Amino acid sequence: MPQAEPAPLRIGMVGYAFMGAAHSHAWRSAHRFFDLPLTPQLTALAGRNATAVEEAAARMGWASTETNWRALIERADIDLIDICSPGNTHAEIAIAALRAGKHVLCEKPLANTVAEAEEMAAAASEAARSGVFAMCGYSYRRTPALALAKRMVDDGRLGKIRQVRAQYLQDWLSDENAPLTWRLDRNLSGSGALGDIGAHIIDAAQFVTGQQITGVSALLETFTRRRPVSGDFVGLGGHGDAGGDQPMGDVTVDDAAIFTARFDGGPIGVFEATRAALGRKNAMRLEVNGSQGSLAFDFEDMNFLQFYDGGDRSGEQGFHRIMVTEPEHPYVGNWWPTGHGLGYEHGFTHQAADLVTAIAAGSQPTPSFADALQVQRVLAAVEESAADDSRWTTLGTAGTAHSTLTNTAEEIR
Repeated sequence: MPQAEPAPLRIGMVGYAFMGAAHSHAWRSAHRFFDLPLTPQLTALAGRNATAVEEAAARMGWASTETNWRALIERADIDLIDICSPGNTHAEIAIAALRAGKHVLCEKPLANTVAEAEEMAAAASEAARSGVFAMCGYSYRRTPALALAKRMVDDGRLGKIRQVRAQYLQDWLSDENAPLTWRLDRNLSGSGALGDIGAHIIDAAQFVTGQQITGVSALLETFTRRRPVSGDFVGLGGHGDAGGDQPMGDVTVDDAAIFTARFDGGPIGVFEATRAALGRKNAMRLEVNGSQGSLAFDFEDMNFLQFYDGGDRSGEQGFHRIMVTEPEHPYVGNWWPTGHGLGYEHGFTHQAADLVTAIAAGSQPTPSFADALQVQRVLAAVEESAADDSRWTTLGTAGTAHSTLTNTAEEIR
């Protein structure tokens, strides 16, 4: 007798640009490579521009469209709301969806402020008591090499963790005439390189080490304070109209963030996030040093993990390069034969598979909104420290920076 097909998990997604495309690909492919208890169904896509959202839905495989996210939430044929819109929209959409009994996947960072993130985490906690779950989309932790790094730390291969150094280096804002996008408007994005890519390395460091950041000392810098409003928008950036009479707009976020940190188990850390490192395209790097070994990862070489075994007495010591394509490595056994590497998009597919599996099991997926709130508190502490001459700023017992963050553009140095 043929086995019954898994029940559908009907997805409604808000937003259809860069992240929307990545998430759409994941929802389309997850059940084709992973044995999932529910089958993701691309039910409806929401966006404000009817023509644009209809074109995107047709291109990415969505069955229907809405021009208002509230209509998406009200639909009886939607089980999960996937939020891929700018940060200033996250809190309102996520809280409404959870209260309507919809599961939620929300892109990072969770919100634009700690207060919003706290409201979202509280709503998620309340919803979980009724079997409705929320997860934040820190997809890099689903990169097989980083997941392997986490496993090795948990297995004690590094001994006692002593130091962490993390970088996320991009260059798409190196050109001072790159156009002004929503990511450069604090009202929409919350912060610049700090929240956009710095949040990823904060989450990755805490995920791999299993420890939380408790205090920071920081610098923020904006290299280009005004940019062309119009131009040729390509990818994340593009080429602005830079003529003398062309309109210019103010950049109200940071271009680069640097901070030192301490973790709750004792390690110290150094973090750097910039979108102006010319020549670095997506260098998301993490190195962890312990008493017995070290690990190093660079997303620009994402199928490999570097490991140094401090207990090796063979006389052939040195970092060795692990090719993370074996079937016993995290996630890899569901894909290609050994040696056939994965790409950026696979992290989102792994994210979708893990979320679907957790929902079907009635268990909390990770990272939870509470986990994402911890990252948000670190972001706030970094901004607070930078605004006060890099003063050491601790997170309180509830994870909130001790003094009030004013979040004014003038504080970005």
